[in-house]
Amino acid sequence: MNALDIIRAQGVVAIVRSATPDEAATAVRTLVAAGLRAVEVSLVTPDALGVVERAIAESPEGVAIGVGTVLSPADAEASARVGAQFIVSPAFDADVIRTALANGMDVVPGVATPTEAVQAVRAGATAVKLFPASLWSPDVLHEVLVAMPWLETVPTGGVTAATAPEWIRSGAVAVGIGSALTRAADPLTTARDLLSAIASARSESGRPA
Repeated sequence: MNALDIIRAQGVVAIVRSATPDEAATAVRTLVAAGLRAVEVSLVTPDALGVVERAIAESPEGVAIGVGTVLSPADAEASARVGAQFIVSPAFDADVIRTALANGMDVVPGVATPTEAVQAVRAGATAVKLFPASLWSPDVLHEVLVAMPWLETVPTGGVTAATAPEWIRSGAVAVGIGSALTRAADPLTTARDLLSAIASARSESGRPA
């Protein structure tokens, strides 16, 4: 199962941004222990690639570890060298998409408009990150998907454990969530409750849980 299949199956990309590599490594372990199967370590984290490399070595089969905030082909190449299964970007860059695909990684570029989303898919992206999701709403996403039902979206930026089910019911294939998980008082319980809520939202909308 590739990274996008894992993301589709579970409906969440957990995002780690930390002040130190040790904090990031601990956050990744906690999220994986909670049952999350797609975890992205942002390049704003010191030694993010080192954290990713160690997390890949430690994680069980079926867990996809990726790199976030990838803004250049060089970032994508560096992510591939440490074994990242996927990369995520806050923006659309066709060269980044091509570099990721050439290195066998799944790629989720950031888009803010339907036009950017179409351009990203034409460049080779399978799924797109709606960023920041706070510019959108679940109702707006639903209207876009009426016109483009084939578009696979991952709203990110302002999505919380409480609002995630709304995005899923509106047609998002997954959501990206960072501080709402990593800074929760009880990340384990928060993550498990989130997964349960997403499964329920999919069931209510008639989509596979």
